[in-house]
Amino acid sequence: MEKKSTNPLQSILTIVISLAFAGFFLWLALRGLDFKVIRKSLAKANYLWVLFASVFGIIAYWFRAIRWNLMLEPMGYRISSSNALWSISFGYLMNLTIPRSGEVARATALYGVEKVPVDKSFGTIILERVVDLMCMGAFLGLTLIFKYEAILSFYKNSGVNVSPTKIIIILFILVVGTALFFIFKKRLAGVPFLGKIIGFIDGIFLGLTSIFKLKEKGKFILYTIGIWVCYYFAAYLVCFALPETSNFTFADGFFIIVVGTLGMIIPASGGIGAFNLAMKYGFMALFLSVGKSAEFGGEMGLTYSFISLPLQICIMLVMGLISIPMLARARNKAVSQQEHQN
Repeated sequence: MEKKSTNPLQSILTIVISLAFAGFFLWLALRGLDFKVIRKSLAKANYLWVLFASVFGIIAYWFRAIRWNLMLEPMGYRISSSNALWSISFGYLMNLTIPRSGEVARATALYGVEKVPVDKSFGTIILERVVDLMCMGAFLGLTLIFKYEAILSFYKNSGVNVSPTKIIIILFILVVGTALFFIFKKRLAGVPFLGKIIGFIDGIFLGLTSIFKLKEKGKFILYTIGIWVCYYFAAYLVCFALPETSNFTFADGFFIIVVGTLGMIIPASGGIGAFNLAMKYGFMALFLSVGKSAEFGGEMGLTYSFISLPLQICIMLVMGLISIPMLARARNKAVSQQEHQN
């Protein structure tokens, strides 16, 4: 497979824009708050709970690696779970530099050690995102059941305005575009440049439909549940590190993971700024829903974010940096085996 050359100027511009997003959202999160309260809370935090949370964060990586193997198997690829783990870790590391670049980096890394075509593995990664969105919807449903007042308060505080008309238009374009692709793909497959694009999209669709051909659907569901249970505890256990939030309930944990995920969706470097702002509004909503001060809730939300976000980034950095020599060693081993066979 040919490696596509990247435009350095485009990469630099993407990084600058993501940093600008991070700076803007961080400014929004920090303005008008009493930093003395935050410093005191951070000073008396019990960081043993943060260590427990990190264990769940790392286990989620392993579950995701094993699940990826299950998704690739219907296409005839049985990959090493360790190679899947380090490819995933490398992808997350790349996301810290250029937001949303990790998916391509992960598929490319796997090709280097397992020779799985990038288009097919990328299709399974898109499928993962769809499954993750469904799991996110399940958590949102639980939050709506148990923390409806907090969700309503967060919606009002965040200023987010979701237009049903825009959602319908986007869905319509996706459906029509998919239909046109399947109608005209055979006619356009012979065109040199378009043929490659169609072949790549076909590979993505093959990856997306792999879920219907899974041999072990029960394991797939089990690992998916395991991933999100780990995410839940990685987020919820951090609450016990702070005396002010140590009495949060399981339902509060549902709310926190939903709000945190929404913050991480914004293309800011490492979620910096966006995650902090989401936690500020989220904790304001939680505190308001039980009759407490919104301002104090915002301060606690930022305090929580100053523990939780560095924890996530630290895991990404450690796992990602370890993945570089591990992938290099696996790649060299694969090359030497191929030369020996020839």
